[in-house]
Amino acid sequence: MRKALALLFLAALPALAFDPVVAGRPIRLPEDAGAHPGHRIEWWYITGHLDSSSGPLGFQVTFFRVRHKEAEANPSRFSPKQLLFAHAALADPGQLKLAHDQRIARALAPLVSAREGETDVRIEDWTLKREAGIYQARVVSDEFALDLRFEPTQPVLLQGDRGFSRKGPAPEAASYYYSEPQLRVAGRIVSGKRALDVTGVAWLDHEWSSELLVSGAVGWDWIGANLDDGSALMVFRMRDAAGQPVWASATIRARGGEPRVLPPEAVRFTPRRSWKSPRTGTSYPVVMEFSLEGKTWRVDPVMDDQELDARASTGTLYWEGAVRVTGPNGERGRGYLELTGYAQRLPF
Repeated sequence: MRKALALLFLAALPALAFDPVVAGRPIRLPEDAGAHPGHRIEWWYITGHLDSSSGPLGFQVTFFRVRHKEAEANPSRFSPKQLLFAHAALADPGQLKLAHDQRIARALAPLVSAREGETDVRIEDWTLKREAGIYQARVVSDEFALDLRFEPTQPVLLQGDRGFSRKGPAPEAASYYYSEPQLRVAGRIVSGKRALDVTGVAWLDHEWSSELLVSGAVGWDWIGANLDDGSALMVFRMRDAAGQPVWASATIRARGGEPRVLPPEAVRFTPRRSWKSPRTGTSYPVVMEFSLEGKTWRVDPVMDDQELDARASTGTLYWEGAVRVTGPNGERGRGYLELTGYAQRLPF
């Protein structure tokens, strides 16, 4: 069943008529916190660092929605017009252990759905929901479980040009994209036989688009970091097969300040150390430096092995892990690093 739905996901990718992403269209909340079913692909992505009595932990929960336009001619409510995917992981650097799982299903309310107008996305007992501005994520897996509450402490951060985020030289290569950094986290996790109360800090991204990966790009490198002084930092590059940038951007916002968006020429990535997966043979640059306007930042993983094998759902193999961030003036923070397209070109 999973393989069949993964093939349907790939079938959703040929160029068809999807809702466009256009500059100047404002992000409106709470309406835009929900699903945008007319667009090709969308995701709600939340990552963070947790403090527990057993030591620090990292986590990520991601829900994807994909419009399968070719199925829309079928009037059956069981037709896979919208496909939902979910990935979740719990990193325990004290035990050098990464637990992860994935889900895939066709949208079929109320068990599998992505609500319009407000964040409320679910695949059975995996859920991410927002009520009165507060997010709640619940994930139950064989190896771990998450029940976490996320409270905003800062205004929403609009990425790019007021939420219009370019991903390549052509203006149509873009997404709508906003973040909620410095979320205050509290809740409970289960890891193996341990049940732990946790607190921490998290980062949420919500992004939707109708374009595929830009021509020449094989994947991207992305960092979202909550700095200890309350600042927020997001940096990404779209990368070709030779490791050269196709596009890049960064957003920096000091606590209480306005965001500064840096253009591609002001952003440069430099891998410093790679880790090779013993399972897949894929090498990932897990220690990364990036230069912003000539000033160097460094990213170090809390542990090397944070590879996620999602080939049974989205057809992807990537590295996504908890990291520590150090800035040029002694800034420190915690975040997540995402490295995609190192095993093979992303299928979307």
